[in-house]
Amino acid sequence: MTSGTNTASTTVYRVTGMTCGHCESAVTSELTALPGVTSVQAVAATGQVTVTATAPLDDEAVRAAVDEAGYELTGRV
Repeated sequence: MTSGTNTASTTVYRVTGMTCGHCESAVTSELTALPGVTSVQAVAATGQVTVTATAPLDDEAVRAAVDEAGYELTGRV
């Protein structure tokens, strides 16, 4: 852990198409691969994906990762 200002950013996204734990894992895997992402929590039941990163993420990079997993990012919550 480094000292200094904590610039962590947490954003909640709405993702459509997730129906089960496998869906959650696929989305989590793709988003975790993005540079700076430290935590991902995908919940199929609500369609919400909470992403924590060391700095704010580019929405288009998040959208591309979700698309790669086979789902659709419809916006932020």
